[in-house]
Amino acid sequence: MEDPNFWLERWQNNEIGFHSEDVQPALIAHWPTLQIAKGARVFVPLCGKTLDMAWLSAAGHVVVGSELSPLAVDAFFAERKLTPQTRLQPPFTIKSAEPYDLWCGDFFALRKNEINAAAAYDRAALVAMPPNLQPRYAAKMAELLPAGAKVLLIGLDYDPKEMQGPPFNVPQARVRELFGKDFDVSVIDARDGLTKSEHLKKRGITWLEEASYLLVRHA
Repeated sequence: MEDPNFWLERWQNNEIGFHSEDVQPALIAHWPTLQIAKGARVFVPLCGKTLDMAWLSAAGHVVVGSELSPLAVDAFFAERKLTPQTRLQPPFTIKSAEPYDLWCGDFFALRKNEINAAAAYDRAALVAMPPNLQPRYAAKMAELLPAGAKVLLIGLDYDPKEMQGPPFNVPQARVRELFGKDFDVSVIDARDGLTKSEHLKKRGITWLEEASYLLVRHA
């Protein structure tokens, strides 16, 4: 969101219907096919306290997360029973406990040499961005990732007349439009996402496509 207070208040009020208590099935199904080397640093933008980070660490990766809410970062470590070390690198507060390195602050202020990632996983970052911020987000991901970096991206599409985001609908054509300049974009699969999205069904949508994409950063 353009107003960061929106997300800070959602965490403050525990209004986190977007947080899943399960690992994303598409991550389990498709991440191994990306053949990311063990030990590689994997960037997770707008990570919240997602269990997907623990899955990535179990797959042998160092996880670098970016998150606006300190409550989310603290909750992630607390739920793992980890006591992170804290360091300040304005405008960020960084909390680290092997194999996690979570940067608390504004995603758009990150720099490539800070992230130093070989791959990325976007479960809910793009769809959290309103349409006017999506091009800026895509450009920032291109800036942060080196040539050859692979991204597993989860996108959602629904009738925007039925619900106002977030999460925002990002149809397949829009994903290609946003990322095609800097990445090779391919659709891995597209499936019905409504059956497992009760909170979105309650908001009035009647269909939901959940698609997985592989993005590969151009040289």
